[in-house]
Amino acid sequence: AKQDLYLPLTLTLFFPGTAKVGKTSLIMSLVSEEFPDEVPLRAEEITIPADVTPERVPTHIVDYSGRTICGIFDPLLSLSLLQANVICIVYSVNNKKSIEKVTSHWIPLINDRTDKDSRLPLILVGNKSDLVEHSSMETILPIMNQYSEIETCVECSAKNLKNISELFYYAQKAVLHPTGPLYCPEEKEMKSSCVKALTRIFKISDLDNDGILNDNELNFFQRTCFNMPLAPQALEDVKNVVRRNMTDGVKDNGLTLKGFLFLHTLFIQRGRHETTWTVLRRFGYDDDLELTQEYLFPLLKIPPDCTTELNHNAYLFLQSVFDKHDKDRDCALSPDELKDLFKVFPYMPWGPDVNNTVCTNEQGWITYQGYLSQWTLTTYLDVQRCLEYLGYLGYSIIHEQESQAAAITVTRNKRIDLQKKQTQRNVFRCNILGARGSGKSGFLQAFLGRNLARQRRIREEHKSYYAISTAYVYGQEKYLLLHEVLPDFDFLSEADLACDVVCLVYDISNPRSFEYCAKAYKKYFMDSKTPCMIIATKSDLHEVRQHYSLSPLDFCRKHKLHPPQPFTCNTADAPNKDIYTKLTTMAMYPHAKLCCMCACNRCTFCICQNLLNCELLRSVRTKLYGAVLNRHMTQTDLKNSTFWLRASVGATVFAVLGFAMYKALLKQR
Repeated sequence: AKQDLYLPLTLTLFFPGTAKVGKTSLIMSLVSEEFPDEVPLRAEEITIPADVTPERVPTHIVDYSGRTICGIFDPLLSLSLLQANVICIVYSVNNKKSIEKVTSHWIPLINDRTDKDSRLPLILVGNKSDLVEHSSMETILPIMNQYSEIETCVECSAKNLKNISELFYYAQKAVLHPTGPLYCPEEKEMKSSCVKALTRIFKISDLDNDGILNDNELNFFQRTCFNMPLAPQALEDVKNVVRRNMTDGVKDNGLTLKGFLFLHTLFIQRGRHETTWTVLRRFGYDDDLELTQEYLFPLLKIPPDCTTELNHNAYLFLQSVFDKHDKDRDCALSPDELKDLFKVFPYMPWGPDVNNTVCTNEQGWITYQGYLSQWTLTTYLDVQRCLEYLGYLGYSIIHEQESQAAAITVTRNKRIDLQKKQTQRNVFRCNILGARGSGKSGFLQAFLGRNLARQRRIREEHKSYYAISTAYVYGQEKYLLLHEVLPDFDFLSEADLACDVVCLVYDISNPRSFEYCAKAYKKYFMDSKTPCMIIATKSDLHEVRQHYSLSPLDFCRKHKLHPPQPFTCNTADAPNKDIYTKLTTMAMYPHAKLCCMCACNRCTFCICQNLLNCELLRSVRTKLYGAVLNRHMTQTDLKNSTFWLRASVGATVFAVLGFAMYKALLKQR
C-alpha cells in the first residue's frame, strides 16, 4: 500500500532491564518458540523477516545486559538508544525492586540520553507471570499515567510462551501506530495537530463541500484508505454509534466534522490506533503529523528548454475545486470563498498581487478564468510549488493517481517545435521591456481588461509584474503570460531574455523613450530567433519626435520588424485586445516571418504589406501552381505543343489574379 512509503524500513526493538528479569529468555522464546534450556548472558542481535511479523515490517531485536553498565558513560547503551525505534523495559512481576528500577533508573537514564522533542515510545514488559497468581498492573498503571511516552504494558512469561507474540505485536504497533502524536491521555482528547490533520482530510473527502460526508463520500473515503467500501448496514451502524454519543455528529443522514473526529477519538481510546494512522498516512502524513516531502514534492524530471503545463485531468480537478467553493454560483470566488478553499493549506498561498495578475470581476474577486490562469502561471513559473499546492488539495487521492506529478505535462524541447514548425504547447511567455514610465504596467493590466481609470486604483504594494489570461488564435484557446522586465539595461538575466515573444514598449509622448527599445533590440534580440514587436503606447497623446538616429518606423523597416503598434489603455471601456492575439500568434508561429500578423481569424491568407516576403502566401502559391502543373502532366497531350500554351496561360491567369487580390487587400487596409 502507498502508506508503506512513510514507514520505517526496519524496526529496531531495544530490551533494557535489570539483571535476571528474563530479557534474553523472552527474545529466545520468541525466535525458537520454546523456552531455552541454557540462557546466555546476552542474546545476539536478531532480525526477524517481514513475512513473519504482524505488520509486515522487518524487525531487528537488540538485547542489553545490565551487567555491562560501568559508571556514567556506557557506549553500548548510547548506541542502542540511538538506533532503536521502541524500547521494551523488562521487569519481573515477582520482584518489586525490578519494578522500582523502572522509574528510579531506567526511564530517567533513557530520557537523559534521548532528545526531549523526539522521545522513543516505551513498553513496560512484566516477565515471569507464571511464577505469581496476581497481576502487577495496579503498581504499573500509576507509572503509565506519570510518563506519557509509555505506550502500553504487557505481562508475559518466557517459560510458557504466554503473550510473547502479543509483546512483539505491541512493540511494532508502538512504532508504526504511536499514541503520542494522536492523543493526550491526561485530557482524554485528541491533540490539536491530529485534529488539524483529520479536519483537512474531512474537507478533502467532502466532495460537495456541504460540511457532511454522505454515504457516497464515506464509501469513497473507505475505498481510498482501506481498499474496500462499507456495506449499507455497516454505514448505518457507524452513524448510530455517533448518534448515541453526540447530538450534532450526524446531520441529514451524513457524518459531520464533529462526528468524524469523534469516531477517530473512539478508535484511539479503544486501542485501534492503526485505523487512524492508516488514514493519516494515506493522506500523506508522517509520524509527526506533517505532510512528507515525498508526498508534497514527487519526482518530476524537466529537461532543459522544456516548459511545464497542467494537463486536461488537472484542469478538471481544479474546476471541481472551484465549483465546490463557489457557493453563490457567480463564477467568482469572494474573499470568504477563497479563504474556505485554502483551509486545507497550512498558509494562505495567494497574496493581494494575484488579483492584479489575473482577471477579476467588478468587485475585484477572482473569476473562474482568473482562477485557472493563476494555476497555469504557477505551473509554468514554479512547478514544484504547484505540486505542493495540488498535494494540499489532495489531487492524487481524489484522482487516484500515484502522485500529483500525473497532473503535469512536460512540453517537448522548443528547438523541436522550431524544426517541425508547429507546437503542442498551450502557454506562451511574452517579456515586456521598456524604459521607466513607458507604459509597461499599463500594458499588462490592459490585458486583464482594465482601463487607465481602473488601473489607478491599484495600490503600489499590490502591484504584479505578471499578467496572464487567454487569447484565441485561429479558434484555439491559448494562455499568454506577460512578464514586465525591470528596466536595468545592463543587468538583464537569462530568465529576462528567455521567452517566446518580446514586446519592446516606448511612450510616443516621451522623446527619449524609444532609445531604450532600439538599444535593447540591437544588444539582445537582433541575432536571436525570438520574434519581437514594438509597441507605441499612450497613442491617445500627441506624438513627438524620438531622439534617436532613426524613427521607430524606419528602425522597424531596417530590421524587418512589424511597424510599431499603437496602443492606449486610456479608454472609457476595456482596452482593445487585438494586440495580445497578435503576440500569441507570433509566439505560436515564430518561424512564419509575416509582415503584419493580423491574426484576425477571419481570412485564409494574412493581410501583408509585402506579398513577396509572406512565407505563408508563398507556400500556398507554390502548392497551387504545382497542383496545376501536375494535373496537366498527367493528360494524354503531354507532348502536344498546346500543353505549354495552356501552362503559360494558366500561370498568367494566376499572376493576374494574385495582383488583383493584392490591390484589393491594400484597399481594404
